[in-house]
Amino acid sequence: MTSLQRIEPSMSLNPEKNLTKTLTVGIVTAVIVALLPVLVGAAGGNYWVRVLDFAMLYVMLALGLNVVVGFAGLLDLGYIAFYAVGAYTAALLTSPHLTTQFAWLASLFPNGLQTPYWIVVPVAMGVAAIAGVLLGAPTLRLRGDYLAIVTLGFGEIVRIFMNNMDRPLNITNGPQGITGVAPLHIAGFNLAQPHTLLGFAFTSVYMYYYVFVICALLVIWVCTRLQHSRIGRAWAAIREDEIAAKAMGINTRNVKLLAFAMGASFGGLSGAMFGSFQGFVSPESFTFVESIVVLACVVLGGMGHIPGVILGAVLLAIFPEFLRSTMGPLQHLLFGHQIVDTEVIRQLLYGLAMVVIMLYRQEGLWPAAKHEDKIAKIAKRAGKTPVRV
Repeated sequence: MTSLQRIEPSMSLNPEKNLTKTLTVGIVTAVIVALLPVLVGAAGGNYWVRVLDFAMLYVMLALGLNVVVGFAGLLDLGYIAFYAVGAYTAALLTSPHLTTQFAWLASLFPNGLQTPYWIVVPVAMGVAAIAGVLLGAPTLRLRGDYLAIVTLGFGEIVRIFMNNMDRPLNITNGPQGITGVAPLHIAGFNLAQPHTLLGFAFTSVYMYYYVFVICALLVIWVCTRLQHSRIGRAWAAIREDEIAAKAMGINTRNVKLLAFAMGASFGGLSGAMFGSFQGFVSPESFTFVESIVVLACVVLGGMGHIPGVILGAVLLAIFPEFLRSTMGPLQHLLFGHQIVDTEVIRQLLYGLAMVVIMLYRQEGLWPAAKHEDKIAKIAKRAGKTPVRV
């Protein structure tokens, strides 16, 4: 019979942090993130800076979905619906659409709603969180494929709902979408207009990039705090074995609803940012394909691992655009003319890359460290051999 040995203090799974190394990595990362749009804009113009803007939006979306899929283990194929809810909430509160459609509202707000974004963003997050609870409540007894099918249907219902709410009352303007969404205003700055700071001229794509980075950092901080809290441990317990978690006294109903609400609120935040950035919102931006792309960001990067999810979101936002811009010139260079449509090659290589990565990196490009790996690493640092029981 194998005896259990006492765990030495040096074998603790909470090693002392190297503050110098952490501070150095943080400073270098901050400098790179701050200078990245300037360098990319100088090399490729505003188009590639705009790609970086969408990469930050995908980071927020992927982190929100990671709460549901990665932390709680609930497969959600309709997550883009919360993105749509946030975008339409911002559009309705900041555009003149409602006041032009309803005379009684125009009499109350003759200059339009013009709701400030410090009110719009919390409202969009709150409405998206309510939608998350409405989705989660009927699915509490579902798991696996059945949960995926129901969430897929929810996402399509929201898109079709937005597409048909132009009659009898024109709420969403149907397939034509809502135009005139107000841009962000921060400290008197209109982010839709170019500004000069410290002698450097920044266009709107640069200004939005830094705002999106701040929002992404806020989402990262909240997700990190949640992951290491009692709620995060309850999510992990449900992900591993829901029956065992319920037997240990975890209120699985409330914890799962909280996961849906928290993940949806981050989707609402990114949707509100998307609406202000585009100035236009329509149902075509919230198709099922977008849900698959966000889910691919989580799976590709590493489910449940925040740095891995960020890496997956950035790669899947930039890689398709890189293929779009290089496949055409490459064909002209090799064959003198374009043989295959650029979009077809882009989708082919994009899908092939996903298949190869899933075959050889099933846990993602940057998965979370396993329990055994942590023990071995700490034991090696302490010069001891871990005991396997």
